[in-house]
Amino acid sequence: MLGIKRLGLLAALVLVGVAPAAAAQAAAQPSTQDTQYLQAVHQVNLFEITAGDLAQQKGQNQGVKDLGAMFKTDHTQLDQTVQQTASQLNVELPNEPSADQQAVIDKLNNASGAEFDRLWVTSELAGHVQAIQATQTEISQGSEQSVVQLAQTALPTLQAHYDELVQLANQLGIPVPQASASGTPSPGGTESPAPGGSTESPAPGGTTESPAPGGGSTEVPAPSES
Repeated sequence: MLGIKRLGLLAALVLVGVAPAAAAQAAAQPSTQDTQYLQAVHQVNLFEITAGDLAQQKGQNQGVKDLGAMFKTDHTQLDQTVQQTASQLNVELPNEPSADQQAVIDKLNNASGAEFDRLWVTSELAGHVQAIQATQTEISQGSEQSVVQLAQTALPTLQAHYDELVQLANQLGIPVPQASASGTPSPGGTESPAPGGSTESPAPGGTTESPAPGGGSTEVPAPSES
């Protein structure tokens, strides 16, 4: 009888120990900012992997082909971390690019030759500007450390991609987004689509237009400054 009572007490202690752990897990849900950043950067990766394939298949300029291959590799690796982090935080990720991104992919599929190269570089410039701004916003405003660290890891890669795109755009005579006073790429006159911000802004990679240098009278500050 005493043994049964002891077993009952042990069971009760186990339940008492489990309850706070479950409560702590429920309280550790990521913020809207963290959740939307994970979802947005995952969609960026889906877009970049598809666009990278298209660049290798359809690019006329060798630089387009080479950057497409690099972008696909880098964004595939980045997305592995995104998916692992999202899984740990129980964040559901979209399984396809956004509607705006898919529209760009459709246009790329229908383009060829020099037209494809121009459209690909233009869309990549705009997409990387937005992705960089969204990532800076996560670094400055995110609350879940694992997501903030992911953004800190992603930022140098995104910036390196943007720098390579600027060089290629200059070679091909394609306008590039204006840089802000801090040196952060800024799409002159357009709003930053930071996750958790305005829902009217296009998702990273979801626009086909790239403003000419100095094309906007209103300059967008880097998210880290806001």
